[in-house]
Amino acid sequence: MTDTLDLGLLALRVMLALLLLGHATQKLFGWFRGMGVAGTGTHFESLGFSPGPPMVVMAGVSETVAATLLALGLLTPLGGAVAIGTMIVAASANFSHGLWAHLGGYEVAFVYAGTAAVLVLTGPGEISLDHALGWTYAPWVRWVALVVGVVAAVPLLVRRSAQLRGTDRRMGPDAGG
Repeated sequence: MTDTLDLGLLALRVMLALLLLGHATQKLFGWFRGMGVAGTGTHFESLGFSPGPPMVVMAGVSETVAATLLALGLLTPLGGAVAIGTMIVAASANFSHGLWAHLGGYEVAFVYAGTAAVLVLTGPGEISLDHALGWTYAPWVRWVALVVGVVAAVPLLVRRSAQLRGTDRRMGPDAGG
């Protein structure tokens, strides 16, 4: 029998999945007032994520994979790890603006990553494919998924940092005519 906890976990999974999917389709298809791959690619490059269009596709596909796995409650630790890693990278672009979204901050990415982490730790509940397939995850698997989500973001953050430093040098006092 399904209890309110399982219904709550289903609602949380579906809510996060729909929001992630909305972000993905903004990037990939220009839906919901998004800029599509080309427009978002230019924006990504201005933030230090270069080359822009492939980075947009990677972000959009990552958000779609995370959304699909979380909505279905399938391979929940993996779906959560993908969402966490993607949102850490997204938060880095707005980190200098502080937390609050109305000031251009990383609040939304933080909430999405935090929600994904909660789902990794709690599991998807009984209304899920993981449960239907009899798949359970040991506590260590859940913790590994959280660590993998964080560590997966590191190469992109390092690459972005290097690109921003290179851009700063090119735009320094010795650059240009």
